[in-house]
Amino acid sequence: MECGYLGRLMAGVCVASACLCSCGKPGEPQAKVSKSTPARPVELAAARMRPMERTISATGTLAASDRSVLSAKVPGRLQQLKVDIGSVVKQGDLLAQIEPRDYELGLQQAAAALAQARAELGLSPTNETDEIQLPAVNSVRQARAVLEEAAKNWERVKSLSKSGIASQSELDTVEAAYTVAQMKFEVALEEARSRIATVAQRRAEYELAGKRLADASLRAPFDGTVQARTANIGEYVAAGTPTLELVKTDPLRLRLHVPERDASQVATGQVVRLAVEGDTNRYSGRIARLSPALDEQTRMLLVEADVPRSGSLRPGLFARGQIVISQNEPTLAIPQPCLMTFAGIEKVILAENGKAVEKVISTGRREGGWVEVLSGLRPGEEAVANPAGLRTGSPVNARPIGDQQVLGVAEGGKS
Repeated sequence: MECGYLGRLMAGVCVASACLCSCGKPGEPQAKVSKSTPARPVELAAARMRPMERTISATGTLAASDRSVLSAKVPGRLQQLKVDIGSVVKQGDLLAQIEPRDYELGLQQAAAALAQARAELGLSPTNETDEIQLPAVNSVRQARAVLEEAAKNWERVKSLSKSGIASQSELDTVEAAYTVAQMKFEVALEEARSRIATVAQRRAEYELAGKRLADASLRAPFDGTVQARTANIGEYVAAGTPTLELVKTDPLRLRLHVPERDASQVATGQVVRLAVEGDTNRYSGRIARLSPALDEQTRMLLVEADVPRSGSLRPGLFARGQIVISQNEPTLAIPQPCLMTFAGIEKVILAENGKAVEKVISTGRREGGWVEVLSGLRPGEEAVANPAGLRTGSPVNARPIGDQQVLGVAEGGKS
């Protein structure tokens, strides 16, 4: 009985299916394109060779062009700290001040010692120069005068002795006086040289004391921004203790790592375009430095580019860069409106014998409304512009148009 019931049920299902299939309206579109579908007017653009940029992709980070950890050159208590994190400073600005009184007293002491040494040498305290010739030293001039007088007396007594007027004892006396005067002159020269050296030493001590006083003031070595502050007012800092960290962020230093296969194509002066996370703007710079060798671990070449500081760029950001290695490299391309993408597959529509024919292609670079074709098309083949809604077998009425018209259609579509 159950078998009879199941048989009647299956028969009813078959009858219902047949009724549904027979109820379709005449002329309703089916899965295939009807022969009565009117031809759609379309415009064709030819694939052609045109110059396009060739780029290399690389990743890297942005860094400050200069970075310096500033520390005290002399010990002392920190009296002033004029900046904090984020402060923008100019070269030469005073950033921190160590108590200067001890160094001011040291400078005064060195100045007094220098004045004393100059006075002993016979130099004027108001004259800034320490240059003096030995014959101009007062003690040397005095010793020379005594020597010249002794020489004259000796010559005169020798002359009188030859005439029998002066005795031998008188001649011996003046000769001894001349010898003593000559020795005193040599001693005066040595003392003058020593005093000149003393003045030079005192001058160096004076300048060193002045430098220590200047070093008590911590100044900015370049234009930049304070990144960190590691000391506080009132602390005693030893010589070499880090106090501030200063960075220069304009221009920024973009450090990229280029794979070994592309390293030979990179050169200084090439344009680099970069993008950072969370920013839709695009920035550019130029390659300024290349590492002389590849990294042995990663087989990468370190490339540095100078990028003007603008927008949200700052040190530490991850960046994706495009290095332009050629600006006018001929390549096969089609206008952007001819390309259609479905489920990740890129294709174009060709018009063959009045019918639309889909063709899968692979693409590369995009530039100025053009798309590079890597495979799937030959130069001269014409693709349908704005092919939305077309499929293989659709009747088309095609007419060729110029490149400017196609790109104009694309611009109109964007607006």
